[in-house]
Amino acid sequence: MAGLLLAKPNESIVSLTSESGSASVTDDQLSHLVHRFYAKVRQDEVLGPVFNAAIHDWDGHLEKLSAFWSSVMLTSGRYKGNPMAVHLKHGDTIRPPMFERWLQLWRETAEETLDKNGAAGVVAKAERIAESLQLGMFFRLDGRGVSAA
Repeated sequence: MAGLLLAKPNESIVSLTSESGSASVTDDQLSHLVHRFYAKVRQDEVLGPVFNAAIHDWDGHLEKLSAFWSSVMLTSGRYKGNPMAVHLKHGDTIRPPMFERWLQLWRETAEETLDKNGAAGVVAKAERIAESLQLGMFFRLDGRGVSAA
């Protein structure tokens, strides 16, 4: 039987199941992860220039991304938007290798801020999202983008 899961009043909590077991992730933990992660992104020599040029209201962006991860991990429904459309708007500056750098920083920050199983859960979800975004942005059967082979 799973252990008792406690949360602050009005705080969502979810039990994640991964290859390494199950863990709890809360809205507060996800928000902390997002804030710490994007502080690194803003300073990163590869990702920083792209994000800093695209985002003019960092407080609003962090709030939106916290809502996104709450919706993804806790099914809270807080995020209202279209991540693919947002990324496509910046298709002239986003390149496929940037996704691996993003995932590297996400993995590092998740491991710093969450327990082992919570980190594994958010990393696995991020990897699937990154794959979907890359397919949507770069995969082309007509030879202009990544080949089908």
